[in-house]
Amino acid sequence: MECCSSSSLLSLSLMLKPPPPLMTINYNCNSHWRKKKTGHCLLQVSAISYQNFIHFALNETKRHTLLLPSPLQERYSSMIALDGKTRLEMLSFDTSRIRLLRSMSIEGEAMQVLDFAAFPKPEFDLPIFCGNFFTAANTNIVVLDLNPLHDVTSRRDYKEKYYDSLVPLGLKYTELLPWGGKLTSESIKFFSPMVIWTKFTSSKSKHEILYSAFVEYYKVWIELMEQAVEDTDPSQIVCNLEAQHRYLTWRAEKDPGHGLLKRLIGEKLAKDLLRNFLFSGTDELGSKTFLDYFPQYRSEDGTINEKRSIVGKSFESRPWDTKGEFVGNDFRN
Repeated sequence: MECCSSSSLLSLSLMLKPPPPLMTINYNCNSHWRKKKTGHCLLQVSAISYQNFIHFALNETKRHTLLLPSPLQERYSSMIALDGKTRLEMLSFDTSRIRLLRSMSIEGEAMQVLDFAAFPKPEFDLPIFCGNFFTAANTNIVVLDLNPLHDVTSRRDYKEKYYDSLVPLGLKYTELLPWGGKLTSESIKFFSPMVIWTKFTSSKSKHEILYSAFVEYYKVWIELMEQAVEDTDPSQIVCNLEAQHRYLTWRAEKDPGHGLLKRLIGEKLAKDLLRNFLFSGTDELGSKTFLDYFPQYRSEDGTINEKRSIVGKSFESRPWDTKGEFVGNDFRN
């Protein structure tokens, strides 16, 4: 595997380059498309790029606050996958209110991936911005959300504070990008009533809708970040810290992208990238283990059960109503 390092200043300069066009897609039937006998055009994966999503988010953040390269940038910059072709690019920053803003993009002939997230500092109980997009030849898999730091079912005050006013925005895009099918009850705990979980075949209109959703969701998150009042109560800061650590611990262990990263760069590097970059803080923000937070996953031999779901319940349709109220059965531990 080839690893390419670059300085933090070089990484920061990427943010300052002019953003690419709205969607980097070529809609003709020559270089970027291939024809079936029916005459329909199918989009090749290489015709799509998520770089404009990253450019927008970084520039939008820079408009509101001072964006500085994270210390992680020195270690995680770019990699070439085992196939010698697919490239992984990582960027990471922090601000006075954002503990870590990071992106990982994967670009290859067979896939385009974006994993973008913003984690608040523990002095703020802000939701975690989460955008995960996977594009392959026949499908797109999308998760876009303001992941709640605290349980929006048991913490009515938290739901009212951050989500009640955003329900119309969520409804707008969940109608355009319908529910993507089964989602486990364990995973659903980490999503908000405005989550976009969808699957679709590539088309110009769908990708434009997705970009629009990303822009609006991120602008809302930035506004919340600007308006957030810093917690000064030590007990609340500890509560925020543990909530974020619990989230990171879950994602580092059960993130569905683990299998893809393992195929691309091998098991050792995949685990390192998950734990120390994508979900950085798993080892630093707390001492509790995965099984401390999620004891139901303990196997008889004391190891972590590799199953995605222990409860075995999944949601085939959207489990929130139009008011943002959860309408599924009780899924809490």
